[in-house]
Amino acid sequence: MKLQSQLNVAFTTLLFVIMAITGYVIYSLLLDLLIQDEQRQLKQKGDLIVDVLNDQYDSTSVENLNSLLEDQGLQMFIYDRNQDVAVSPSLPDSVVAGFFKKNDFSDTNKALWEYKGSKFVTSRIIFRPESTGVELILLTPLSDLELVQQSFFFRLLIVFFIGGAIAIILSYFFTRKLVTPLSQLKKQLKKIEKRQFHSIKRIKATGEIKEVEQSVYDMAQELERYINSQQTFFQNASHELKTPLMTIQGYAEGIRDHIFDAEEEEKGLEMMVTEVNRLKKIINEMILLAKLDSEPDVFTPERFQLKQIMEQVVDRALPIVNEQGIELKHTVTGSPEITADAEKMLRALLNLTFNAIRHAHQQVQIEMKKENKKVLIRIEDDGEGVPEDLIPHIFHRFVKGKGGETGLGLAIARAIIEQSNGKISVGRSELGGAKFEIVFGTK
Repeated sequence: MKLQSQLNVAFTTLLFVIMAITGYVIYSLLLDLLIQDEQRQLKQKGDLIVDVLNDQYDSTSVENLNSLLEDQGLQMFIYDRNQDVAVSPSLPDSVVAGFFKKNDFSDTNKALWEYKGSKFVTSRIIFRPESTGVELILLTPLSDLELVQQSFFFRLLIVFFIGGAIAIILSYFFTRKLVTPLSQLKKQLKKIEKRQFHSIKRIKATGEIKEVEQSVYDMAQELERYINSQQTFFQNASHELKTPLMTIQGYAEGIRDHIFDAEEEEKGLEMMVTEVNRLKKIINEMILLAKLDSEPDVFTPERFQLKQIMEQVVDRALPIVNEQGIELKHTVTGSPEITADAEKMLRALLNLTFNAIRHAHQQVQIEMKKENKKVLIRIEDDGEGVPEDLIPHIFHRFVKGKGGETGLGLAIARAIIEQSNGKISVGRSELGGAKFEIVFGTK
């Protein structure tokens, strides 16, 4: 069953349950209200009758009273509580005896009496003074009130059914309006399943469905970007691996066929070793990057001070900066600490530092400090900087700037930093070159 049908069935069932409960409660309460109203009217009539009987109690007044009771459809008893006897000017003695036997005349709380399968509403009025113990008891058939009850309830049912029909029609309209975006969203998900990202369309919706639609659209864009990045990765990887393999193959075939002389063969062997090392480095970095993206267990986070990492970075970079004549400045303000895998964080900072040294003209600066409850790391150089068109892609795999090596160093650094709950960005340094900034939130 479709969602729209399920919603309509559920709403209709709930509506009929509510209407049934409401109808039952109203039907039950209505008779009680009618009885109370009838008792109130009987009391008013009884008060008038008591006044008449007190003022003029003779045969003429009794005849007039009987006529009044007959016109109103009422029965009357005069009950003496002290002697527990009852008489009626309008009913035969046998009927009076039947009423007296079937009902407790002394029970002042009972509102309904029974006689020969019929029920009667009663109202009691005390003669003045109360010490006489004489009461006037008026009765009217309950069947008249039940007819009023049934007539009112029949009209109520008509209102219920008309209102229910209108509510069901409105339910169908609103559920259709609610379900239509979901049906359209289902079609867009089918397009995502078939990787037809170019044909995905936005859906008009509101509330939570709009949030779901936005999430699906963002997911589609992210999935498209991921698939494209994977395709680019494999294309770049095949190109990066193919170049050293072709070099190795060319020298190997030349040596096998004795094309080179002794000196060229020696040079060829050295070149082959160099390319093999380069190939090994690319493969190792690809394996590391794959593990960083897919295996969170390779990280063993611990709390440590960045000053320790700074010392190790400087010790490893010192031979290179001395060889190239680069000035390496480094500062650590305070005692900033982070929680991360120390070994992999060292790898990330070394990649960024060596990248800065490779592109610097004369100077590289490394700064670590705690600022506004955040830990900041800046690595800057005075080189040519990152071209504007390359900034959005600089951390992607096999994206190399001028003088780059494998194109994986910055991608590895980004993966390590993001796995450590940090963020890395690149911009223009005041020194003139590139500025890599890393931000860690502190607990």
